Amino acid sequence: MVSEDDDSDTAHSAAEEFDPAETASSEADAGSDTSEAAGDENSVTDDEQTWAVVLHASAFSGLVVPFGNIFGPLLVWLIKKDESEFIDESGKEALNFQLTWTMLLLGALLSLLVGIGFLLVPLLAVAWIVIVVLATVRASERVVYDYPLTVDLID
Repeated sequence: MVSEDDDSDTAHSAAEEFDPAETASSEADAGSDTSEAAGDENSVTDDEQTWAVVLHASAFSGLVVPFGNIFGPLLVWLIKKDESEFIDESGKEALNFQLTWTMLLLGALLSLLVGIGFLLVPLLAVAWIVIVVLATVRASERVVYDYPLTVDLID
């Protein structure tokens, strides 16, 4: 009989220790931390987001206009860089990438003379398209995209 009383007391005290109200308040506190961290993304206005998307997507003008991949982002960045830190940082990243990859592509075109360029040029072209699309999508998510394989020419 003593063991039955001990088990019921233990179960009762365990039930008293668990407080659903405390759990809900701790979850609310944890949620406030994540909303503060996400607040940085929300500080980018819709206008800034739109211009950052245009900035990254304007690199595709290079498919039509020679060196448009540089002049498109450069034009948007020069016009809007003083209005927003988000656009300024996005523009620097985009320009550094476009300048670096233009030099890489020119080198790959020169390597056509040796024969290896037949592999390098299509590989670089596909990689360039994928990376520019990723940057454009990240800008639409209000995040400054850190382009890979880029030399920082503009600080």
